[in-house]
Formats: sequence, structure tokens, C-alpha cells
Amino acid sequence: MIELQLARIQNPKQQEGVILSRVATKNPLLWILRGACAEQSRSAQNDKENITLSRLQISISILLLLFVIVVAVPAQSIRSHINGGNDLYKEKKFADAEAEYRKGLEKDNQLMHGYFNLGDAMYKQNRHDEAIQNFETALSKTKDPEMTSRLYHNIGNSYFEGKKYAESIDAYKRALRASPKDEETRYNLAYAQRMLREQQQQQKQDKDKKNDKKKDQNQKDKDKQQQQNKQDQQKNQDQQKNQAQKQQEKQMSKPEAQRILDALKNDEKDIQKKLRRRAAIRVNVEKDW
Repeated sequence: MIELQLARIQNPKQQEGVILSRVATKNPLLWILRGACAEQSRSAQNDKENITLSRLQISISILLLLFVIVVAVPAQSIRSHINGGNDLYKEKKFADAEAEYRKGLEKDNQLMHGYFNLGDAMYKQNRHDEAIQNFETALSKTKDPEMTSRLYHNIGNSYFEGKKYAESIDAYKRALRASPKDEETRYNLAYAQRMLREQQQQQKQDKDKKNDKKKDQNQKDKDKQQQQNKQDQQKNQDQQKNQAQKQQEKQMSKPEAQRILDALKNDEKDIQKKLRRRAAIRVNVEKDW
């Protein structure tokens, strides 16, 4: 992936011009001052006062110079914060660079460069969602195709780092529409497309593995249930057998019970006779010499 690019304010006059027009719009006192100067010029002509044109021009020039100084000082301060943040960024002091960019934006919250570079600093701190928000804010403040391309490129990088490859692909395509000859963005687009295919393939494999695991678990549960059913069935059969025996015993007639009892008594008598015979036999254990 290529490095992010910084947006340095390279033309102080242009930047001061932006600040001048913006402040003049917001501060009616400046327009009053300018009107007062014009009125003074008209009065000088109407009243035919003995004021030379050169002295009048000097007065107006002094007032305009004061106006430029008052407005140019904040512009210089804003520019110093942005460019100072860039210097810190190059030293890899990304948190300090972020602080400088924020100071610049506190003085001018419409400064596209501030949001652009603030997004870069957040990207370097792995705060990719915040970086995207600042890049998108910067996008809303520029119509320049080159700057638009760079911003979409950085948005694509931020999505890529978050493994949101589909979103990064969309951002890279937008960057290429703004700057079709940007080969670095084209490379990143191809790279993101490859990573998306691998991600989708991996997701499919994970899904298949999960389904196989679920299938195996279902089979185990089924076998276990079958085994449990067999045990329950055997248990029921044993219970039924015991109940049948008990029922049979309960239903035995009295003569049959007497016959069984007599048989047991006869067996006992036979055993006693055999024991008496064994006791009557004597074994001669002495030798006949």
C-alpha cells in the first residue's frame, strides 16, 4: 500500500486571500471602515477642502494596511498550525501532529487541508473510522479533481486496513474516476479485489467447516438419542417382565402354591437323608501292616 499524502498550504497569498474574503463577509465593521473612507473622499470633493489627493490616498492605504495586518495574522497562525503538524507527522509524532491540526481547525473549521491531514494522523494511529470521517468532511469542502482523488484514495486505504475490502474497492474506483491515470490507486484497487476474493473464499470455507461441525454434532446427538431410546426400551421391557412375574405370582392358585411348597419340603427331606448317609460311613485311615 502506498503512503498517505499530506496537504500542505504552499501558497500563503492564496490562503490569506481566502481568509480575507471570509472575514470581510462575517465582519460588518470592516465594511463600515471601507465606507467611511469612501465617504471621506466624496466629502473632500464636494466641500472643496484643501486636502490633496495624495494625502487621501495615504490615509486610505494606512487603513487598508491595518486591515490586512489584522486579517493576515490569523491566517499566518492557521498556516503555521497546519504546516507545523505536517513537520510533526514526518517525524512520526502523529498524536502531536493531530493536536496541531485541531488547533488550526479551531481557528477555521472550513479548512479542507486541516481535515485532510487530521485524517492522515488518525490513520497512522490506527483510528481508521475517525480517519474516514475527516476525509469525507474534507471531500465536502473541495471540488478539485486531484484533491478528490487523493481523498478517496486515503478513504480506500482506511477501509482496506479495517479489512472492509468491498468498501475500499468502491473508494478506489471513485478515486480513479477523478484521476484515471493514478497508477498507485489502480494497483491498490487490484490488490483490494484480490483480498476480497480471498476473504470470500475463506468465509465460505469457514461456513462449510461450521456446517460440517454442526452436521457431525447432529449425528452424535442422533446416535446418543438412539442409544438412550434403546436403554429406555430395555428398561421398559425389564419393568414389564417384572410386573408380569409379580402378576403371575399374585394369580397363582392355592393348590399350585401348596404343591410347590410340598415339593420344597420333599427336596429338603432328600437332602437330610443324604447327609445322614455320609455321616454313617467310616473311613479307615490306618495302614494294615
